[in-house]
Amino acid sequence: MHWLLCMMLMLLFISQLNGQTKIVNDASGYRLFRNGAPYYVKGVGGETYMDQVTIIGGNSIRTWGVENADKVLNEAQRNGLTVMLGLWLQTERQGFDYNDSDKVLKQLNHFKTMVKRYKDHPALLFWGIGNELDLQYSNVKVWSAVQDIAKYIHETDPDHPTSTVTAGLDSMEVQLIKKMAPDVDIYCVNTYGDIQNVPLKIEKYGWSGPYMITEWGPNGYWEAPKTTWEVSIEQTSTEKKAVYFERYKKHIEPFKTKCLGSYAFFWGSKQEYTETWFGLFAKDGVATEPIDALEIAFTGHNPLKPAPTILSMNIADKTASDTVKLKAGEKYPASVLAKIGLNMTETANDTLNKFAYRWRILDESNDKKSGGDAEDEAQEIPGLISQGHQSRISFRAPSKKGAYRLFVSVLYNNKVAYSNIPFWVNDRTPEDGQARFIEFRKTDMNSFNQ
Repeated sequence: MHWLLCMMLMLLFISQLNGQTKIVNDASGYRLFRNGAPYYVKGVGGETYMDQVTIIGGNSIRTWGVENADKVLNEAQRNGLTVMLGLWLQTERQGFDYNDSDKVLKQLNHFKTMVKRYKDHPALLFWGIGNELDLQYSNVKVWSAVQDIAKYIHETDPDHPTSTVTAGLDSMEVQLIKKMAPDVDIYCVNTYGDIQNVPLKIEKYGWSGPYMITEWGPNGYWEAPKTTWEVSIEQTSTEKKAVYFERYKKHIEPFKTKCLGSYAFFWGSKQEYTETWFGLFAKDGVATEPIDALEIAFTGHNPLKPAPTILSMNIADKTASDTVKLKAGEKYPASVLAKIGLNMTETANDTLNKFAYRWRILDESNDKKSGGDAEDEAQEIPGLISQGHQSRISFRAPSKKGAYRLFVSVLYNNKVAYSNIPFWVNDRTPEDGQARFIEFRKTDMNSFNQ
């Protein structure tokens, strides 16, 4: 009897060492249990700045592939984080043919090797099999490929659940996954502007198990209003901050009986439509204003050192929602009004005037793709801005006709707020004469210090 007790204790210790994750369905609804204790995911999607995840109250990160899995898992463990480890299945939109049985088998065998390699890592939380495989696809055999991997995981790794991720929610995909991939434990959804409809839709479409929101954040560029030249208008960091907070508190946290948690997007920086659209960090690694919203949502407390808050930005008194069309070579004024953010409803004066400003003009990106595929960065056009380290500047419109953006960053407390205005440049005509400077309209300068 004594040896049996010792064996049971040893098995319990091993399961805890290996980071056992279980899905429990009880009177409280669906819940994750990690090493025997309830575990609600407060996660971010990305592989960097892990030391800062715990600072804002996060407990998990998401990857999309296993290319850096050893480094990521080990670093996550050192920082007390878990990992939704992604298995990046090839997509039809990028040319993969799920009718090619040899290629499908090769992919399956590759991920069998990956599952064997990482299934016992203590930081592993659960598996993410594919990402947005339904985006621009037609061959439903992809779900059979997901099933083959999920089934293998269940046979080989009973300690970690399986999942797959779709781009938003569609009733057909829900039914296909239920039918063709029954070994998927958690339905994962990437959603942005439609996040408020997920709890109702997922039940309406027939998914009776648990789900997670595995990408969420500001409105996507495909959901944003457009200029007359058909480019999307990006929310300011302050608008995004409000969106992150509201979406978490209204559309994620209240649905814990079925929603096991979430991963905010994107914990890092990336070029996707613009260089700032989804990244929660600037290119130089500085935390952006929306991270404050995640800290407030995850912990219930305001940051000790809040980011700046942008109240307005304009070019010659026009905002991003106006049609901003400029003449090539002409000089124009631009300004930004910023204050120190305290919480989701209040701001304080920048009485010390310690903000640092950075203004830049960039070409409109000409390498826009879908599904988060890698894009080339838009090119910066130097030499057009004067006094680019102040809240009010003048700049010369580029000499070439076309679409551009004026970006501003406001730095304080080692955090950054940002905004950009898309504008169109028209060629000069003989009637325009020489380029001239359009003066600032009279503005009450006191408003900048209120």
